[in-house]
Amino acid sequence: MALIVQKYGGTSVGTVERIQEVAKQLVAHQKQGHDLVVVVSAMSGETNRLVGLANEINDHPRGRELDVLLSTGEQVTIALLSLALEQLGVHATSYTGSQVRILTDNTHNKARIMEIDDAKIHADLAKGKIVVVAGFQGCDDNGNITTLGRGGSDTTAVALAAALKAKECQIYTDVDGVYTTDPRVVPEARRLDQITFEEMLEMASLGAKILQIRSVEFASKYNVPLRVLSSFTEGGGTLITAEESKMEQALISGIAFNRDEAKLTILGVPDHPGIASQILGPVAAENIEVDMIIQNTGHDSTTDFTFTVHRNDYTNALNVLQKTATELGAREVTGDDKIAKISLVGVGMRSHAGIASTMFETLAQESINISMISTSEIKISVVIDEKYLELGVRSLHKAFELDQLDPK
Repeated sequence: MALIVQKYGGTSVGTVERIQEVAKQLVAHQKQGHDLVVVVSAMSGETNRLVGLANEINDHPRGRELDVLLSTGEQVTIALLSLALEQLGVHATSYTGSQVRILTDNTHNKARIMEIDDAKIHADLAKGKIVVVAGFQGCDDNGNITTLGRGGSDTTAVALAAALKAKECQIYTDVDGVYTTDPRVVPEARRLDQITFEEMLEMASLGAKILQIRSVEFASKYNVPLRVLSSFTEGGGTLITAEESKMEQALISGIAFNRDEAKLTILGVPDHPGIASQILGPVAAENIEVDMIIQNTGHDSTTDFTFTVHRNDYTNALNVLQKTATELGAREVTGDDKIAKISLVGVGMRSHAGIASTMFETLAQESINISMISTSEIKISVVIDEKYLELGVRSLHKAFELDQLDPK
């Protein structure tokens, strides 16, 4: 008998009818001989509704009180799902994060899990119950309710799977797995049967929104196999696990992309040690995260420095950089908030040369200019004009034959 942790997101439990369907699915899994711990999110749209209520009353709601409010969304779902299971003749017990005692630090709205007391869960499983746990929440040492931030239910599920030494953590959502790229851009995109933690981390950080980065990091750290499945259709989903050396890896597993990019350049900066820190320090002080960086040194003892930020931070970063340019005596500051990033991801590229040249040649054939390039052991990213994004993704998907079962 295997212990499995399953997580159902907001769309999967968005209505009473959907909750009843999830209950039927859980009963079927239990009849297959599995011990089940189920983590659920708030019903679709509920968290946003609660945030809206808070903002109607207070422009800057205090973190502690906001967590008390937001945690009620999951509390509704766990109770309804447990009632639905009882209606089907299956014993179930629901727990909030504080009842299980998912202990977190005291950082409200974005707390981190410290430890989990699994005694109650094991006791209930021994009695044949399905245990239903509220995702997204916990409590600190003083008993204050805390929340884990957006997507925190995924993290709750993985943390429980690690603590309980579950065979697998299954994330049920509105997609049936991880695809080679977004099927809305490339209809020929193929669902992957398996992908490594490394690859999933890269794809999540580069814009693929299937799983939260924190949950994948947690799963990788504690070696918890993750499986992404659809709660609406049958199928084996995508297994996310540690790399198996015996498997022959495809060169490229997927193509990630991000439209929310902006680029800034400071031209003609005096070239001397520490100049990068002088440029990026004020940007970091404004809590603006920098992604890709390129520095070019000219013959006139000056340097040009280019970096990318999230598009939401563009105006703020531009203002900071213009002030820095004046202080440093730079020649000019330029910016562009109509760019996009495309990334090839795959552990197979570690042992194969020529992938970058194929990527660059493919884009060149479509007259797509590359303005920035960044590489790592399992990733190659390029920045291009946003208007060419979909063309670039489709061309690369075809060039690397990602629609084939045995791609390049």
